[in-house]
Amino acid sequence: MKTKKVLLICALLSIGMTGYAQLPKNLPRYDQQKFHFGFTLGVNSMDFRVTPVPRSERISDTVLLLEPVSQPGFNIGIVSSMSIGKYTDLRFVPTLSFGERHLRYRLRASDTTIFTDYQIIESTYIDFPVYLKYKSERLHNTRAYVTLGARYSYDLASQAEKDHVSGAMQVKLKPHDLAAELGVGFEFFLNYFKFGTELKMAYGVLNLLQEDDNMYARGVERLQSKMFWLTFTFE
Repeated sequence: MKTKKVLLICALLSIGMTGYAQLPKNLPRYDQQKFHFGFTLGVNSMDFRVTPVPRSERISDTVLLLEPVSQPGFNIGIVSSMSIGKYTDLRFVPTLSFGERHLRYRLRASDTTIFTDYQIIESTYIDFPVYLKYKSERLHNTRAYVTLGARYSYDLASQAEKDHVSGAMQVKLKPHDLAAELGVGFEFFLNYFKFGTELKMAYGVLNLLQEDDNMYARGVERLQSKMFWLTFTFE
């Protein structure tokens, strides 16, 4: 009985693989082209890596706890891709990313009063990522890939160079950021274009914190970006 089941499963798998092998191959000459162009749409999650000031160096113990809270956003971009090998592409994808991040503080107002407060930091980034894309062998109309590269970003919403509003206390970010990024994705060759879905993460290397004399900024030594993207490409 078990032997019959095994033979039946093998037969079904064989029929399925035979049918898949007979599927038409879309865009058969796509990889023969040197350059490709397209656009991207996606969602992102902006976050921070926070390094607090050591307790021994703090002026006061007003800030008891500080933690980042990621928030969703969205992004759009333009794809420029150049083939530099059978399995390798060099890609430049300027992107406009919208989002915000929250910093949650536990603050001590007195010996008996502790409360929670938030700093809401909005960002609008112009991103200039350059990266290498390593592709697998194409399996009919599907292919997997990984990416590795670097990204320069400029924050149009940065408050670092703007005048301080009287009576307001806020955390300000510097406008420039550099990040290393790593991604993984899948491509699907359709009748008229190639559709891709990609998950990417980026970790900033610069300290974004603009030094300021208020209790929200004094408790932080470094703020570094941490971002995740789920992106859909059309090429």
